[in-house]
Formats: sequence, structure tokens, C-alpha cells
Amino acid sequence: MSGPVFSSIAIVGIGLIGGSIARAARETGAAGEVRLFDASADVRAKATTLDLGTVFDSAAEAVAEADCVFLCVPSGAIGKAAEAVGPALQQGAILTDVASVKAEVAAAMQAHAPEGVHVIPGHPIAGTEQSGPDAGFASLFQRAWHILCPLEDQGDAYNAAVDRLALFWQMLGAEVERMPLARHDRVLAITSHLPHLIAYNIVSTAYDMESVDEGEVVKYSAGGFRDFTRIAASDPTMWRDVFLNNREAVLECLGRFSEDLAALQRAIRHGDGDLLFREFTRARGIRKAILDAGLDSAKVNFGRDRRPPDGGE
Repeated sequence: MSGPVFSSIAIVGIGLIGGSIARAARETGAAGEVRLFDASADVRAKATTLDLGTVFDSAAEAVAEADCVFLCVPSGAIGKAAEAVGPALQQGAILTDVASVKAEVAAAMQAHAPEGVHVIPGHPIAGTEQSGPDAGFASLFQRAWHILCPLEDQGDAYNAAVDRLALFWQMLGAEVERMPLARHDRVLAITSHLPHLIAYNIVSTAYDMESVDEGEVVKYSAGGFRDFTRIAASDPTMWRDVFLNNREAVLECLGRFSEDLAALQRAIRHGDGDLLFREFTRARGIRKAILDAGLDSAKVNFGRDRRPPDGGE
């Protein structure tokens, strides 16, 4: 495509994802104009300093002339954001989001979107543990999956809008997949939400153990625990909302996980090395599949530099 997919986009919420969309849209030419709003005056000021686009003092002003509006706020804030922008959305505009929960978020957007506005829930499978407008970067979405969850039976104009939004994300470098809302929430519950819950819990447990000093936990952190702390450094507001808004799928996965964990606990207690070896071997196969798919590095220490930050030994 020679020109931009959208002549004007609006981004509500200028954090890691919102800031990255702004950068990528301008760098790739996927959007002609980038309009921005954040509820925080400090964030708006920072976005202005970073020259991420035209920053407005209200969400309604930001979206008024946009062809596509991205709600880049925690899932628990989607309803409030949709309510703020709804009356200002122009006919034919697309209203989408980047939350990792889809069913609840889709309902919240539909409740406040005027007739003639295309609600298309979406989720980029990309991010870091960092947050804020200066944490974003244009290449965040390259070779990452972006899941679109189109609503059912919306007509030809809606389907054309879905295709247009898919093209936008493809221009940002993403691989686009379409998936029903409920399936998305089940898949992400096991691949993203449960691992975050486990990470938060393991880190908390380590600090709560009376037999281990806090300084020892930090000083002798092996690779596994260190990686859990990276995951647990993610935005607590966002993850609180994720678990509250995807509770059914998360609880289903957590129940299965608890059963499997109990089986491993019994194997350790009774010295069942065969079961442990069998389960560990099966899990190792999943790691190989992830490497074969190009989703991580097989380099020693996962490609991480083990030197201290000052470059010393």
C-alpha cells in the first residue's frame, strides 16, 4: 500500500503500547496524523516533549476527527474511556483496544459506541515490563502476533473495517490472527495471565519465607527466579484488571494447574522419579517448539549479557 491506512488515528492512553503505536504509525506511514490523549497531565506533557503526535487536553477532542481510535488503557478503565470518547466518534470510525482481556472489554466498548462506529476488539501480543510514554519504541510490534476479535454478523462495512485495521497492524510489522472473543480469553489465560499470577506469587513467597533473608533472595537469585521477578515487575494496575476481568478463564486454568502441581508434589514426596522425569521431558518439548517457532533465543543464558551493568566482571 502506497499511502497511509488511516488519514488520522487517535490514541487514548500514552503508555508503553500507546506510545509504541504512535511511534510505529509515524515511522511506517501507516497513519497520516497521530492524535493523543492521556488522563495524566504529566504524561501528556511528556508525550509533547517526545513529539509523539498532537496532544489534546480531552479524550473527546483527540478522537473527534480520527478514522481509528485505540483505547490503550487498563482493561478495567476501558468502559470509562469508551464513555468519554463515544459521543465524539465520527460515523464509520473504528474503535479498538489493546487489552489482554476481550469479552468484558468488547461489551464495555459496545455499550458506549454510537451506531455506525465499528467496534473491533484487538490485542497485540507484545510488550515489556516497562511502562510510560518514554518506554515505547517503534519496533515493538515487528514479528509479534496481533489478535483481532471481530464481532459476529456485523455486515460488509464492518468486515471491510476489520480488513483495514488488520492492514494497519501488518504495516506496523505484526502478524494478524482473527479469533473469537471467548477463545482469546481462554488461550491468554494459560499463556499469559496464569504465568503472571505465578510470578507474582513466587516472588511474594520468596520474600515471606522466614528462613530466607531478603538480601539472600536478591544476592543469590538464579536465572529462574530472576526471570520471575522480571515478569512480576509488570504494571500492577493492568494485571489487577486483567485477573478481575478474565476471572472465569483464569480460575479454570488455575484449577488445572493446582491439580498438576499437587501431582508433582506427591511425586516428590514419594520419590517417584519416573513421573518427574516424564513431566519434565514433556515440558522441555514445549520449549523446543517455542524455539522452532522463532519466539525466543537458544543462545546461552537466553542471549542475555551476564556482565554487571558497569561492564565489569
